[in-house]
Formats: sequence, structure tokens, C-alpha cells
Amino acid sequence: MDHIDQILAQWQRERPELDAWPMAPIGRMYRLFNYLAGDIEAVHKQGGLTTGEFDVLATLRRSGAPFRLTPTLLFQTAMLSSGAMTNRLNQLEKRGLITRLPAEDDRRSLLVQLTDTGQELIDNMVEVHLEKERELLSALSTEEQETLNHLLKKWLRSFE
Repeated sequence: MDHIDQILAQWQRERPELDAWPMAPIGRMYRLFNYLAGDIEAVHKQGGLTTGEFDVLATLRRSGAPFRLTPTLLFQTAMLSSGAMTNRLNQLEKRGLITRLPAEDDRRSLLVQLTDTGQELIDNMVEVHLEKERELLSALSTEEQETLNHLLKKWLRSFE
């Protein structure tokens, strides 16, 4: 019995006419998210990054050489608001992890590019990040991980 089972038992006792079953998977995912987020944030902190900063650097890195995107494309790809993106870009630029360059085809526009220092940091951090994710999934067998991934993908598609 886990924490969610206890909650469901309490609802069953107090409001037996309610079908509280949806609380089981949603509650478990919510609790898992909190555990996962804390562990992943701790990994990013080891590299001196917030999770949002890690996301920005990773988005630039996975975009391919020359690791450069417009701020608009960057925040759309990273799924952040433009205000949050501007703040993160300011912090990353101050630390020398990105640079902002004028766009060659539109002098009013800027491009955000990883610096060599930023690329080195994200290349190292993504390896540590993936190792932590493997560790977090290790309670499940490979087959269970694949099944979970398939179900989550199916469910996510219904929202996106």
C-alpha cells in the first residue's frame, strides 16, 4: 500500500458513493513528478544550472551546428514563455554560455548561439542528466519502461 492507496481508502470511507479511481494514476504521477523534478534539478545544480537554463542549452545543442536559433524558435522549441526565456538568456549570456548575434538576413533580429564554453558544459551535463534518468527508471524492467513510455506518449498526444 502506498500513499495514494491510503488517500483512496479515506475517500472510500468518507464518500463511498464517489468513484475516486482517477486519483490513483493522476496522484501517483503528480507525486512521481515531484520526486523526479527534485532529483533532476539537483543534477542540473551540480553544473551550476537551473532546469530552465539546462533546457535552453540543450535545445541549442540538439538543434545542430552552428547551435544557433532565433529567440522565438528557441522559446517555442523549449516550451517557455518569452519573458521566462529573456531572463534565462540574460543569465546564460552573463555567464558566457551563450552569445546573441545579429541575424545575417534581418538586422533587426537576433540569434542565440552556444559559446564553446556553453557547448562543453551542456555536452557534459546531458550525460549526467541521462545517467540520472536511467537511475530514476531503474525500478522498472526494460519492458515496463517501454510500456510506460508507450502509454504516456499515447496520453500526451491526446493533449497535443
